[in-house]
Amino acid sequence: MAPYASDDNTTAGEVDEQRSGRRKAARYVVPVTVMGVAAATIGLVPALADSGDPDLPKITAQQLIEKIAKSDVEQLSGTVKISTDLGLPNLGGLESSLMSGAAGGGEDGSSADPTAKLTELASGTHTLRVAADGPEKQKLSLLENAAEYSLIHNGKDVWGYDSKSNEVYHGTVSQSAKDDRAQQPPALPKDFAEEALKAADDTTSVTVDGTAQVAGRDAYKLLIKPKQSGSTVGAITVAVDSETGLPLKFTLTPAGGGSAVVDAGFTQVSFAEPAASTFDFTPPKGAKVTEEKDAGENSGKDAGKGFGEGLGMDFGKGEAREHAPKSKEAPGKGPEGMKTIGEGWNSIAVFDTGGQGMPSGESAGGDLGGFVDSLGDKVTGKFGSGTVFSTRLVNALMTDDGKVYVGMVTKDALVKAADAAK
Repeated sequence: MAPYASDDNTTAGEVDEQRSGRRKAARYVVPVTVMGVAAATIGLVPALADSGDPDLPKITAQQLIEKIAKSDVEQLSGTVKISTDLGLPNLGGLESSLMSGAAGGGEDGSSADPTAKLTELASGTHTLRVAADGPEKQKLSLLENAAEYSLIHNGKDVWGYDSKSNEVYHGTVSQSAKDDRAQQPPALPKDFAEEALKAADDTTSVTVDGTAQVAGRDAYKLLIKPKQSGSTVGAITVAVDSETGLPLKFTLTPAGGGSAVVDAGFTQVSFAEPAASTFDFTPPKGAKVTEEKDAGENSGKDAGKGFGEGLGMDFGKGEAREHAPKSKEAPGKGPEGMKTIGEGWNSIAVFDTGGQGMPSGESAGGDLGGFVDSLGDKVTGKFGSGTVFSTRLVNALMTDDGKVYVGMVTKDALVKAADAAK
């Protein structure tokens, strides 16, 4: 993605003042796990129908961006619908296993571990109930068929409860965790909007695209589009509450057309103070309780880490933009030696697996080789040969000599980048 190009009423100086840096490189693993984890990190969702176009005072893109940044909502409750359509291949359940494993879950962990559970938001359609009362109290409930998963932050305690398995996960929020950025996938429109805006730069067009009504609230629509060719991102639309400045809905459509890759929006919202009992939790009788310290090295360590931020409930009076990455080449926590090439929406993360490319055909052995081949497209170029694993948004090229190129760019852009690296 990419400091924002404003509309005609915004000066270059104002744009410079609002730039918050470039997007940190995502953490990538190959092949299918790359797609799932990247999708969860990016945060994605089908559009909720608007019920009308309210007549609101005119506003510039820059003014609307400032309104989002200054939003001081601290109390909220409501229902959110999230839909994600990455176009991942049907792996017969393997996709979910890979994503859960990459998130830190696993067969030995608790089904209530939030680190693994919330990665489910990276695919399909989900309904969430959310509530927040300042930075110390938040709750998110993921509604499933005849079951519910709840994640509750109340003071220093963080509880995860899976009613289906009757398992409980308990962790605490340490000061070091509060000072760090959240590692949980985004869950609310506010999360997605902030990620999109802090990634915007001169390669981006940002304009006001009319008004809408979302969850019974009048809203402005902020339209974010790449100016560059070669990106898989078509456009991002953010519906911003006209009164509070809180993003109510986020929709990301792909350059290739079709339904939204991600569409997250409130279907019902209230800014009244939630009842204090909303954030109370006591493990049910007979429930299996896993303490954070007992969960194991790969199982949701620091469960409360950045909880409010990870759920989009960090309503800290416009502080979100202060946390934006300041370095163009901030690598995040990707593989050792990972670097970023290109700029803006055409940025590509590159790393070397140490000479071990994807096994395919006979080299992978029998049915496994055919299965691996079916997941991607073989490509060749000056770099040699390799395989491209594709979704509707994130694509990854793994060369036969073990180099990996990942980005929200087309297959041709990945091949071109690999050729240029030779």
